[in-house]
Amino acid sequence: MATSGIAGIFDDVVERARAMDPTNARRWFDQLVLLHLDGGALGIGCPDEAACQYLKDHCKDSFNRAAQQITGHLLSVDFRVVTDAEVSDPALSLKLHADYTFDNFVVGPSNRLAHASCVAVSQSLGNTYNPLFIYGNSGLGKTHLLHAVCCQVQKECTGAVIELVSCEEFVNCFIRAIEEGNLTGFQSQFRTVDLLVIDDVQFLREREHSQEEFFHTFNALYNGGKQIILTADRPPTEMQSVQERLVSRFNWGLVAGIDPPTYETRIAIVQKKAHLRGLEISDDVAQYIAQHVQANIRELEGALTTIYALALTEKEPVSLPVAQKALEGQIRLAIRHISITDIIDAVTHHFDVRLADLQSKRRSQSITEPRQICMYLARNLTKHSLEEIGGHLGGRDHTTVMHACSKISKILKTDSKMDALLKHLSKQIEQVTQG
Repeated sequence: MATSGIAGIFDDVVERARAMDPTNARRWFDQLVLLHLDGGALGIGCPDEAACQYLKDHCKDSFNRAAQQITGHLLSVDFRVVTDAEVSDPALSLKLHADYTFDNFVVGPSNRLAHASCVAVSQSLGNTYNPLFIYGNSGLGKTHLLHAVCCQVQKECTGAVIELVSCEEFVNCFIRAIEEGNLTGFQSQFRTVDLLVIDDVQFLREREHSQEEFFHTFNALYNGGKQIILTADRPPTEMQSVQERLVSRFNWGLVAGIDPPTYETRIAIVQKKAHLRGLEISDDVAQYIAQHVQANIRELEGALTTIYALALTEKEPVSLPVAQKALEGQIRLAIRHISITDIIDAVTHHFDVRLADLQSKRRSQSITEPRQICMYLARNLTKHSLEEIGGHLGGRDHTTVMHACSKISKILKTDSKMDALLKHLSKQIEQVTQG
């Protein structure tokens, strides 16, 4: 096959993959290069390790299907970095999101301090704000900033050892080390780094042994002048069931909050996300999305994906009428959005109990039943995870929420009064949120 023919096939594969999976399509796909097309395999070169990892994690299936449809043959797609230092540097084992850089982060009044502190830390590990603690609700950009710091440190500090994990991964590694009798290996992994980054550290609550190990890990790094960055869904002072000595240490450095983006910032975010995907959208479309999608950045990106998918399906340009049609159902759902706070308000009012009672350790029937009803309703009326529901009710873990939901479900099968009560509370909550 002629070289020009192969190059044309490659271009068609990339375009077909974009169309198949608009959610994960990115502007930097233009930088992908053809390495080979032979032996039932299509080799694609990536500009850097982050892009390569992104394609492997999110785009493998769409590229495989695109290649098979374009060529009519059963092809397997392989991605690799087109540099000489592909995997020799241990820092490249980090799974960094290709989009999550400082350049791609939209700064506004709600996140300015968090962004500035992350930039400062990336330029001087262990010397500026240590630890750096960033808090805010899900989907506001905390993880983006963590990846941006790691990306910048990789560029500026050659040889720096970085460990970026979620709190769940940290705990699982600790449990595995205990099971395998390899605590020394675990401690070596986390106590000998230049930069330790842990996302969602609130999940340490009620994990006494993990908190003990993290306490010593924190001390070892801090005393060695190494940088620590943590994120959570709430400030340290509101982290229940976390040891006081840990909370105190979280406050040693800088604590920076991230709030939901303002209207102007949301417009800029939509335009930035569109640009990253190689899309052109008008100001009125960006303004429409920003006006009607206000919760967080993930929902803004989801709205953009929905609009783009509808435009592709109907073979129309992205316009305001297309945006209105695409988001019509989403906007209706947003109007009826129910929060855990709505549920707690209804339950505490009905049972004449206080929120502090529901969040307490008290186990009397007069408190336990309302608490379990809250958990059951939150599980069925919201999209919150078990961990998030437990967090609102005294920092309880997901197994406690599962037990509560299971118990209420069993009661419902034989108790008509409980069934009537839950229907009454659900209707009352929905009426409040609608108007």
